[in-house]
Amino acid sequence: MTGLSTHVLDTESGQPASGVKVTLERSSDAGWQHVSEGTTDDDGRVAALGVALGAGIYRLVFATGDAGNPFFPEVHVIVDLDDAPDHYHVPLLLSSYGYTTYRGS
Repeated sequence: MTGLSTHVLDTESGQPASGVKVTLERSSDAGWQHVSEGTTDDDGRVAALGVALGAGIYRLVFATGDAGNPFFPEVHVIVDLDDAPDHYHVPLLLSSYGYTTYRGS
C-alpha cells in the first residue's frame, strides 16, 4: 500500500507555511470522497496525510487562504497513484501570484 505526505513553502518569505489545512480526497464514480485531512505544522509539513492508500486518483486540497494568500484561496493538486509500496511526497511552493508542485522524495 502507498503513503502520502506533503509540505507547503512560502517562496516569497522562504519560510514554511504553517497552519494550512490540507484535505485528501479520492475520485470515485460518486465524485470526490474524503479520505483524510491535516494541518501543516511549524515546518509546513503534514507527515502522514494518507497511509495504506490503494491505487487511484487522489486530490489534495490546500486551503492556501489560511497562509494569507487572497489570490489563490485554494489550490487543488490531482495525482494518480499506483499500487506500488511507495511513499509519495507532494510539496506545494506558494507565492502571492503563483504556485508550483512536484513529486518530492
